[in-house]
Formats: sequence, structure tokens, C-alpha cells
Amino acid sequence: MALDKVGIAKRIAKELQEGFYVNLGIGIPTLVANYIPEGMNVEFQSENGVLGMGPFPFEGDEDADLINAGKQTITTLPGASFFDSAMSFGMIRSQHVDLTILGAMEVSENGDIANWKIPGKMVKGMGGAMDLVASAENIIVAMMHVNKAGESKILKKCTLPLTGVGCVKKVVTELALMEVTPKGFKLLERAPGVSVEDIIKATEAELIIEGTIPEMSI
Repeated sequence: MALDKVGIAKRIAKELQEGFYVNLGIGIPTLVANYIPEGMNVEFQSENGVLGMGPFPFEGDEDADLINAGKQTITTLPGASFFDSAMSFGMIRSQHVDLTILGAMEVSENGDIANWKIPGKMVKGMGGAMDLVASAENIIVAMMHVNKAGESKILKKCTLPLTGVGCVKKVVTELALMEVTPKGFKLLERAPGVSVEDIIKATEAELIIEGTIPEMSI
């Protein structure tokens, strides 16, 4: 059975490490803040100027003044700080963020990412994604493996305008966990109930498959 968006977020949360400063992109990545491993201290950063984000608020507890970069209401943890965008992007550009988790529309086998524009559709601009992919040394992408037409979004070469080149390290989808290597996508784990054959069929890019592929533990 393929994962849902929460399942993807839960699996990515297992990549967190003690003391990490983590930037969460818009979409599935924002859910990761709800699933920090128990006892672990992680500082979540949002490029609109927040350090120390907590999980999403319960209904009725929202504070309209506390939002993330996706304009969703958030909570903050004790010791959280607020600052302007210049300070926030200074933190990103000076590589003080240990892990960046982004959504994507396409990822290629050499680690290119397209996540900001579909040609012909109105967009406000690339936003902070450009700075994040240019500065981050550890990028994990949270995305769906195929689009609504069933076509693969894990590609040999991206077809949409690129946000960054050769920057993605790992990809977690509803079907699989893959690592970007110099030889292409290496399949590390498969979603519960999903076969290796299912993943191969859903992937346009070539997959490196070595030995028995374990099932994800969520």
C-alpha cells in the first residue's frame, strides 16, 4: 500500500538528527514538524523569519500572526526567535541550515530539481527556493512519485524549468526512498506493501537495485 502525505513526512522525520537546523519547504515538508522523534531537539527554520517552529496548532488555537513561508498558521517552541527576511536568508546563504526538505514537481537522476513553475501558469516568482537549493548541502525531497495522469515525476531529465542543478541527495515518495548517486537513483527502501516491480514501473529513470530492498519502517 502506497504511503499518504503523512507517511512520507513520517519517513523523512527519521532522517532528522539531534541539534539539526532544518528548513521546511511548502507542502508535504511542513508536516515533518509534527513527527520529530521523541526526545530529539531540532530547530525548524522558515524563510519568512522564524526559528523554532513547533507542530501545527490545534483547531481553535491558531494565532494569525504566527505563520510559515506557506502562510499556514504554526506554533513556536520555547526559545523561538523572529527576525526579518534579510537575516533569514543570511542564515540560509551562509549554510547554517543542516537539512532542507523541499517539495518538487520533478527530480532527475543527477539530482536536478524543478519545483517552482509550470510553463503557461501564473507564478509570483521562484521565491526562497533558489537560495535554498544553491546554499544547502543536504536536500531531501518529499513528493509524489507520479502525477495525476500516472506519469513518472522521477526522471532521467527534468522537463520543467529547473530550480537547482545536482543538489538533491534523497527523495521520499509514496512508493520509495531513493538516494541520488553519481550513477543515478539508488533504491534504498520501498513503501509497505509496495513491490520493487511497482516502483520500477512508476519510474522513468533507471533505478540502481542492489540486493533485497527493505520495507520502510514508519
